[in-house]
Amino acid sequence: MKFFLDTANIDEIKRINDLGLVDGVTTNPSLVAKEGRDFEEVIKDIANTVSGPVSAEVVGLEYEEMLSEARQLAKWADNVVVKIPMTEAGLKAVNTLSQEGIKTNVTLIFSVAQGLLAAKAGATYISPFIGRIDDMGQDGLKLIAELREVLDTYGYDAEIIAASIRHIGHFEGAALAGAHIATVPGSLFPKLWGHVLTDKGIAGFLKDWQAYQEAK
Repeated sequence: MKFFLDTANIDEIKRINDLGLVDGVTTNPSLVAKEGRDFEEVIKDIANTVSGPVSAEVVGLEYEEMLSEARQLAKWADNVVVKIPMTEAGLKAVNTLSQEGIKTNVTLIFSVAQGLLAAKAGATYISPFIGRIDDMGQDGLKLIAELREVLDTYGYDAEIIAASIRHIGHFEGAALAGAHIATVPGSLFPKLWGHVLTDKGIAGFLKDWQAYQEAK
């Protein structure tokens, strides 16, 4: 499974990227606005920092608006992927952009039907939001598994990005369910590599080593 970092903070991206854990980055208008910087500047900065895909989202809701924005975003860097919302206009835009060779990430997927339509339209990536699905009293990880089964059954090339990951259970569950990619907030990564027994083990080793040194 590939790891994408879900943030627009360049310092956070550099920190995790230095660990060799970043295969790509996803952003959205909320994350970019949080940084208080120019949108184009942020995306280009990220694209220059990581070699993998960098998702940049359109904000227009009409077909022509999406196309215009998408074509401009795609010019900012070779590894920019255009993020498109799951709507009728969005599907039409994805279909057109795929024919132009522009990679897309269809976001806000909440059902197998939506994911299947996005893959059929030519999406490079589809992003089911498992945390938000859980909030609705449904099973986000089950959706990941069902989407993977459908894509494999019919031979679609779209990759599943497990999005809205909120805790280690989501992360591990997405891997077990067959997600191609997990997009993870920077704040969650330390919880993935940390464990109380790891900390306890390190403390014990150091304590024993110190006793050994003092006894010499």
